[in-house]
Amino acid sequence: MEAPEATPAQAEGAEPAPWAHLEAPARLLLQTLQAGPDGARRGLGVLRALSGRGGEPFGWDRVFEALCREEPVVEGPDCRLELKPLLLRLPPLCQRNLMSLLMAVWPSLPESSLHPVLQIVQQDPSPDPDPWLRALGEFLRRDLGVGISTEGVSPLSKRCQRQLRGLCRQLGQGGRKLKLPQAPDPEGTEQEEDKDSQRPGKRRKEAEEEPASPEGERAPKRLRWLEKEEEESHEENRPEHESLESLANGGGASSIKNQPVLGAKPSEAGQSLEDAKGLPESLELPRAIQEQVPRLQQLLKTLGKGLEGLEGTPPVELQLLHECSPGQVDLVCAQLQLPQLSDTGLLQLCTWLLALSPDLSLSNATVLTRSLFLGRILSLTSSASRLLTTALTSFCTKYTYAVCRALLGPVLQAPGIGPAQTELLCCLTKDEALEPDMQALMLGQILELPWKEETFLVLQSLLERQVEMPSEKFSVLMEKLCKEGPAATTSMAYAKLMLTVVTKYRANISEPQRLGLAAVLELNTTFLKKSLQAALRQLAP
Repeated sequence: MEAPEATPAQAEGAEPAPWAHLEAPARLLLQTLQAGPDGARRGLGVLRALSGRGGEPFGWDRVFEALCREEPVVEGPDCRLELKPLLLRLPPLCQRNLMSLLMAVWPSLPESSLHPVLQIVQQDPSPDPDPWLRALGEFLRRDLGVGISTEGVSPLSKRCQRQLRGLCRQLGQGGRKLKLPQAPDPEGTEQEEDKDSQRPGKRRKEAEEEPASPEGERAPKRLRWLEKEEEESHEENRPEHESLESLANGGGASSIKNQPVLGAKPSEAGQSLEDAKGLPESLELPRAIQEQVPRLQQLLKTLGKGLEGLEGTPPVELQLLHECSPGQVDLVCAQLQLPQLSDTGLLQLCTWLLALSPDLSLSNATVLTRSLFLGRILSLTSSASRLLTTALTSFCTKYTYAVCRALLGPVLQAPGIGPAQTELLCCLTKDEALEPDMQALMLGQILELPWKEETFLVLQSLLERQVEMPSEKFSVLMEKLCKEGPAATTSMAYAKLMLTVVTKYRANISEPQRLGLAAVLELNTTFLKKSLQAALRQLAP
């Protein structure tokens, strides 16, 4: 990382800092982000400290609104007056650290407020926009799944892509200790590799032999294959099939057009498993990964027999999930036919997946959630088994965001869901292992959906837990509750939901909100109407 381009000392000069007019928590956060190269890490500590004081959660909505607000500033040698958002008036170091922090906490951010911030980064009109900031913004847009096409597009500069390819070539040279060349020369590198292949017994003087681990033995073979794939791709002028190019394109982002990972439309949720089975040959598994698929298939057959004694450390074959892009994970899931696993096998596989170290990426966990659970849950005609319920709740405890995006939303919006699906989702929201921030994450997901009868039941089950939420989110809840009232005059599920809100969150309800609920309640025809009216009268000032 470059040296700080704007230090705190500069912010303390004659001109006030750009964030001087913000609220105290936001000022503290931005000052911390400007503290140095580790500002993002320090900013995360500030967020944790603020949330640990027992007050309201950090008001990201207000911060994002302030970052997007345009104000007149003097620009250029001709001192012309321009409108510029606060985000682009922050020091470059603060901008970069802010984007890095957002990448770390984005599952808990309000997406509707975050999108305008990313749009400002993408459309920076300055003559020399910060490429680092733009790349970070592009990575975050991809994580959010905002509908942008990632096929053949890299957030990295051409120079960075060339350097990354050269680095991968060096890593692929026979498992020796990495030694970067003085000047990257692809032709010279290839000639030297040819010499090494003719003299397998000769070692370079600059490198020392190190003991080989099982991972170290497999990696050189895999990377040599990646390099070969890249050379063939250049000859065919088809960069979208380059495995090495996919590395340069941001960590192996999927190039499958019909892959619904994070941005899946609800109407496509029920067809996602069929889509995975019918994947075109536009994405192929690397040979080193493909070789492990048959062993995993045999392992899953053993799980399907319900044999005992399979607990313990997860099989090493499952580590391949760390080496796959989301599209490749989708392909592996299709080949393994995960939806056909028995509930016993599903629980054991989930136990192994939860024991993997390091944790799965959010994108890969989302793909696995969809493959393991979505079709299985949508096809339920009776209550879910205890094995399925245990597998789902345990997986949700660790990968709540993945379950929200790949399961909670699609199931609630799928046509024709019945009591079996609703009962399972209610069980999910009641899980005692869910942390408060994960409950808030589920609530945010439900608030973004169109509501129907099943949504009332699941939301009421979640709100029984007295979810901690900022005032902005509670306002959204109250608005939707009032909006749905005229269409749910005979719904007992809606009446129970309203009763839960009035009794559990009475301290949060303002007088205008109380009057809004009272007006909606006049149309209600359920036997809970009088109880609700009495509860609302107790809230009157």
